[in-house]
Amino acid sequence: MPRIIAFDYGTKRIGIAVTDPLQIIATGLDTIHPKDIVEYLKKYLSAEPVEAFVFGDPKQMDGSPSESAQHVKGFAKTLKKTFPDIPQYWIDERFTSKMAHQTILQSGLKKQDRRNKERVDTISATLILQYFMEQPRL
Repeated sequence: MPRIIAFDYGTKRIGIAVTDPLQIIATGLDTIHPKDIVEYLKKYLSAEPVEAFVFGDPKQMDGSPSESAQHVKGFAKTLKKTFPDIPQYWIDERFTSKMAHQTILQSGLKKQDRRNKERVDTISATLILQYFMEQPRL
């Protein structure tokens, strides 16, 4: 089975998570600078089949788009142009960064390791992917 990739988009870093081939487990894959993401994905997709891209949809508490929404939409548009055959899905990402910080705190990592922002982005992408996998699909 092909994998599913999820993104936690940021203007400095993009956290990436991926499913296993059976689409049972979501795992953090990497954190990439936005300027390098297309080449990274081209290389990844040449080695692994991918069924879908999942994006964290940044929203305010009232459900309206957050300030970063325009950046994520632009990113999704770029991926649609580059990989037109891969469907795209959106998952509300409110609280994922907070939950990622909580997960890191509970993991028992040393204080210096907990400050690693790349780890937060990768865990956030993993949470986005996990939420997507838990949604019933038609």
